[in-house]
Amino acid sequence: MKRKDFIAKSALLSVSVISATSVFGVVSNAARINKTIKLGVIGTGDRGSGLISLLNEIDGIDVVAVCDILDFRLKNGLLKTNNKAKSYINYKDLLNDKEIDAVLIATPFNTHAQIAMDAVDAGKHVYCEKTMAKGLKGIHALANKVSNSNLIFQTGHQYHSSKLYKHIVDLIKSGEIGDVASFECQWNRNGNWRRPVSNPALERVINWRMYREYSGGLVAELCSHQIDFVSWVLGENPKKIMGTGGIDFWKDGRETYDNIYLLYEYPSGVKATFKCLTSNSLNDYQIKVQGSKGTIIIGTEEAWVYYEKTSKKEFNDIDGVSGATSQNYSNANGKRINVSHLDPSKQALIDFRDAIINNEQPISNLYTGANTAIAVQMSLDAMHNNTIEYWKEEYNL
Repeated sequence: MKRKDFIAKSALLSVSVISATSVFGVVSNAARINKTIKLGVIGTGDRGSGLISLLNEIDGIDVVAVCDILDFRLKNGLLKTNNKAKSYINYKDLLNDKEIDAVLIATPFNTHAQIAMDAVDAGKHVYCEKTMAKGLKGIHALANKVSNSNLIFQTGHQYHSSKLYKHIVDLIKSGEIGDVASFECQWNRNGNWRRPVSNPALERVINWRMYREYSGGLVAELCSHQIDFVSWVLGENPKKIMGTGGIDFWKDGRETYDNIYLLYEYPSGVKATFKCLTSNSLNDYQIKVQGSKGTIIIGTEEAWVYYEKTSKKEFNDIDGVSGATSQNYSNANGKRINVSHLDPSKQALIDFRDAIINNEQPISNLYTGANTAIAVQMSLDAMHNNTIEYWKEEYNL
């Protein structure tokens, strides 16, 4: 074999092996990633620091820099890297670091768009935590910036990367539960979301989720994951949105609602509801997808299917493992959907790595993230202004 042919075939083989092993979230010793992605984390609060711990477990990514404006959070982020990373207070200094290939943005919601646009200008690939951007102006500005670059952009809706959720979406689209008519989504908690503040001057910096200037409240922080899922299943953006909410339990000076109720209608006629409580945690997180032949109920880590009596069928063709026939029935005659899957946040970070290596946009990308962000803004407008919000032509990207 000629040397150039050997090199070409070897390169193709390496790519194939890496792609195959990446599907399962691991890279074998025989398929080590040649280039380590040097990553900077901007925002080292609970979410950013938690993601650093996951990044430390992923081959091919090295957290080389961290940034936060609060000293105690910056120190915590550094500690997660075993104090090996560089530290920055100003994110623009981190972006000027030529060693860094990509950034992860885990800062308050209202800062996402500007930091991400500056990162693109600096030539960095971007993993931007949900919700992608605040306000229609910010959403479209970021979308225009990224779409005119050749960089990888991933939105941090981690369930969009989950192997379990991907399998469920495929089941629904294949007609497993018939024609979908309804989604009922909830994410209930019992807690006020407020952090202790030793210095009153830091109240809005630490408790930014309480204030509308910085936050989208429960819609952006929780509902956005489920809004993203419904659009993923239907392949549609909402046609119209209605909603209500209030500050009815935690009367502590906050501006964002402590309970919300949203009703979406999609062009296909499907309806979806989204509910969040912060004073009662019954059933916590749940998505119920109802179709003409059955219902799928989804949690964060598991899912069950229940068939209609008129559509009884064998429970031997829905497992994620080929040939699996386990009969894990619930008391309500449902069957657990068995799919081997990683923690969704870890899987999302692996997807980001693979997208950079393969130069392919991830499944949770700029456009899925932007569409969800627009729906979030419409939801906030509907609740705050007591209006029915309609999807407009200019929202389409």
